[in-house]
Amino acid sequence: MKSTFILLGFLLCSITSVAQQVFKNDELTVSKLKDKTWVVETSDKTTMYIVEGDKRAMLIDTGTKCTALDEIVRKITSKPLDVVITHLHPDHAGNIHYFDSIYLHPADTVMMGEYHYKGKINYVAEGQVFDLGGTEIEVAWMPGHTPGSIVLLNRATGDCFSGDAFGSGQVWLQLEPHVPMTDYLQSCRRMRQLMEQDGIRYIWCGHYPYVKTYYDLGYICKMETLAQRLAAGDTEGAKPFRMPPSTHALGHSVYLSDGPVMIVYNADKIN
Repeated sequence: MKSTFILLGFLLCSITSVAQQVFKNDELTVSKLKDKTWVVETSDKTTMYIVEGDKRAMLIDTGTKCTALDEIVRKITSKPLDVVITHLHPDHAGNIHYFDSIYLHPADTVMMGEYHYKGKINYVAEGQVFDLGGTEIEVAWMPGHTPGSIVLLNRATGDCFSGDAFGSGQVWLQLEPHVPMTDYLQSCRRMRQLMEQDGIRYIWCGHYPYVKTYYDLGYICKMETLAQRLAAGDTEGAKPFRMPPSTHALGHSVYLSDGPVMIVYNADKIN
């Protein structure tokens, strides 16, 4: 019976979310997802989120191809802003230079040399809570896609802003710096527990334009099953994966899938 409800939830998740557009230019679109929460979709299909409290606001990631991103955010909220980066890949941190201060996990600083950021870098820690005034956003460390990948939890609304920690249908684990599949499996298990036990219901991914909705428990269960197989060395059914050139690409990229859920990994270095 439980598996039936998980499958039903996974199918319902494919229904497009209703998001009301509030701003648009040639590079991005800003739409309201729900009360005090906006999604920013860029022309190259990366995603940022804006969450507002009574006293402060948060920008989650800074995307790419976003001229004057700071000014655009100010069209949505005038409150003091915390800029939090889910991970340091350029499609999520490419516009940090528009902001005087950012937050990120220290495990991703190994990639900071790719940037010439002159602002203040603040490090987040597991369980850290940003109090926006009537809205609290909690940091959860979920290594896998990068060593310092984090998700941001709004427990009151059941929202998780996941960056690329659990992908957008497919999660990339074939990149440098490498994270063992066993570590990613623990991240999947923890995310499942947050959804089963702690009231998290909606995973808003880092490339929302591809899906136009949230991911649910069924998605995470499928991702965990794939990670468990790979962590144990079961690669039956894996196929070659062709990816665009990347400075982060590592080794022989292959993928293992279960319907619409896929893990891309390095066949020569799984754990």
